[in-house]
Amino acid sequence: MSKLIRGITKKRRGRPVTTGKGTLIGVRLLDPSLAALDDWIGRQREPDISRPEAIRRLVEIGLTVKARPKQPSPGRAKRAHEMAAKQLDRLVDRSAPVEEQASRKQRLLKGPGEFSKVRVDRAKTKDE
Repeated sequence: MSKLIRGITKKRRGRPVTTGKGTLIGVRLLDPSLAALDDWIGRQREPDISRPEAIRRLVEIGLTVKARPKQPSPGRAKRAHEMAAKQLDRLVDRSAPVEEQASRKQRLLKGPGEFSKVRVDRAKTKDE
């Protein structure tokens, strides 16, 4: 009789398991999204990752990133506006005409136009 050698397992047949047991979710992507996914894969350190692996990584990144900041309440926004207006009244150049002072103050309270597109805490208006 021959002795059995323990600790040696037979090689399994079929495709190797890469992600373990999980729920299969089928996703259809349109060409622009698929192209963006392929571009993202190309920018990774290991450009030979598969599309499913890339989607898993992107989902993980999306779930760990912080959400956008909360929208400020209208009351807090109004109070901040009033406080800024008071500070600007203290700094006003008294040599300018009253209309010019008001115009300058309004421009400073509104903020530069270049930044209005960048602000995520403000709703976009029709003219922006």
